Amino acid sequence: MMRSPTFWHYFGSAATYYPQLASAIGGVVASVLYLELCRRQSQEPNGMVVVTTETLRTATGLTPREQEYARLQLTQRELLVARPLQGSGDLWEYAPNFEALEGVLGNVPSSVESPLRAATSATTATSDPHFPARGRQRTVSVTPDYRFSGPWESQEQLEAFQRALLDYAVQQGISRPSGWTFAVVDGMTKGLISPFWDEFVAGEPLGASQQIAREWEVESGVPYPAFEEERVRYFTAKGEPLESALARARSELRDPVRGRDLWDGFLRKCDRLADEALSARSRGVSTPYLPPSFTDRAPVTKASVMAKLAAANGASALEPTEPAGSPPAAIAPSNAAAHSAHVPDLETLRATYRQPMGKTMVARQIAAHPEWGYHIVEGTIVERRHSPGSDPPS
Repeated sequence: MMRSPTFWHYFGSAATYYPQLASAIGGVVASVLYLELCRRQSQEPNGMVVVTTETLRTATGLTPREQEYARLQLTQRELLVARPLQGSGDLWEYAPNFEALEGVLGNVPSSVESPLRAATSATTATSDPHFPARGRQRTVSVTPDYRFSGPWESQEQLEAFQRALLDYAVQQGISRPSGWTFAVVDGMTKGLISPFWDEFVAGEPLGASQQIAREWEVESGVPYPAFEEERVRYFTAKGEPLESALARARSELRDPVRGRDLWDGFLRKCDRLADEALSARSRGVSTPYLPPSFTDRAPVTKASVMAKLAAANGASALEPTEPAGSPPAAIAPSNAAAHSAHVPDLETLRATYRQPMGKTMVARQIAAHPEWGYHIVEGTIVERRHSPGSDPPS
């Protein structure tokens, strides 16, 4: 069995390095190469070391790539002058700079982390691929038992305010009510003024103080009917459906900048039409023409639409529902009189037929009730010139 001293003898001389020096001059490989060059420099009379890459590999065990990396670290710190000799292959000339080394290591207490050592250590940690440094643990300070602090007097009042904000966010259609509520409360803890809190303390509905009726609105969010109708007619004239035209018009009038520009143009148009109407009156016209947008019209409501639809399809006004157990139509002579008494007016049917929603419905009603005496010819409702079931006159 071979003893330890005899075993290590077969490897020749050992190449050592100083760990403290390695952390300051660029890593382990830089320290090993630097110490070997310093040892050889002490044996040279002119202080220059001329040596091949293979010789350094035999002496230190550093591969050519590791020697190149060590030269880069040392020359960047001005600790070594290295240049290849031309025409000599891998022969290099080295000159260690001890003055620069003293500037790196001198006058720095070992117990104090100097900026130079910190920068060197950081460079080594990120640039030495053979001995990567361990990552430092980052600590984050956390405030224990975090609570909102604001103008509220108790936790109960804060919770009531949060519930009111949540209800308001749901009513307004905000996509993330809880996140929006947190943003409002968190902003108040940082000193921001919130009108919602003033409304909540005063007992007013949230958002009431922020609803401002602009010049073109009857009340906040409700434009003048004539102004809205003017924009709707503008989009329908461009070929858009009525529903899309109404949505686009209301979207425009909710924009304060766009609404102001359109309102100014609308007023100018009103002023011009008023001048033309006054001029027509001065020429003897008793009722000068004004566009439909400037005339009063009843608002379109759910009740008015239902009443028109009921009158158009005759479900309630033209065909009263018979109670259960009533005699059939064959033995109820009063039904025919009831139907004839509720025949819709021709002009009413024509007006409904011109509407996109009423065209199909009116056509079905006319086909189902020939006793009304109406039929459709080339898209127009006309009266029959003969009684149903008889041949047309020649």
